[in-house]
Amino acid sequence: MERVVESRVLHRGKFLEFRIDTVERLDGSRHTRDIAGHPGAVAVVALDAAGRVALVRQWRLPADAALLEIPAGGLDVADDGAKEDPDLAARRELEEETGLRAATWRKLGTFYTAPGFTDELMHLYLATDLSAVVEGRLGPDADEALILSWLPWREAVAAAERGEIRDAKSIVGLFWLARLRSDGVR
Repeated sequence: MERVVESRVLHRGKFLEFRIDTVERLDGSRHTRDIAGHPGAVAVVALDAAGRVALVRQWRLPADAALLEIPAGGLDVADDGAKEDPDLAARRELEEETGLRAATWRKLGTFYTAPGFTDELMHLYLATDLSAVVEGRLGPDADEALILSWLPWREAVAAAERGEIRDAKSIVGLFWLARLRSDGVR
């Protein structure tokens, strides 16, 4: 166990807070930890009736590459600091990034994306019974340039296994889907 005895915020942005925490261990020793605070995020495995997965390709500056990913996005934070409900955020992100809505939703689980330096908690969903939004569609954020792609779910899993899909949330989501499908879940 470690307990935080001091925290110094270096920068607070729209979604991220960078800080240095000083922690104390049970033996009394003190150490510093570089932390990226994040409100959390959602990721959606969207599966159509033909067994295809909706993926989006977008440029990721830190990776210096266009990555193929499942639709995802951060939880919005209100002025009072309240975080958006992940169930609502998943629906919003699916529509914004793909132009799709789902009639059936299942929360698969949650996981920390990189707990060695960030507290970001990812909420993973399976969305099925998909339909295109005809009127009043929510669009991507102004800074997002997305290309929608469809892959049969087995091909998407194989792409992850070959290293062609390199994004952690997408790999987790696709492998979770493969497990569900092998168990007979539709």
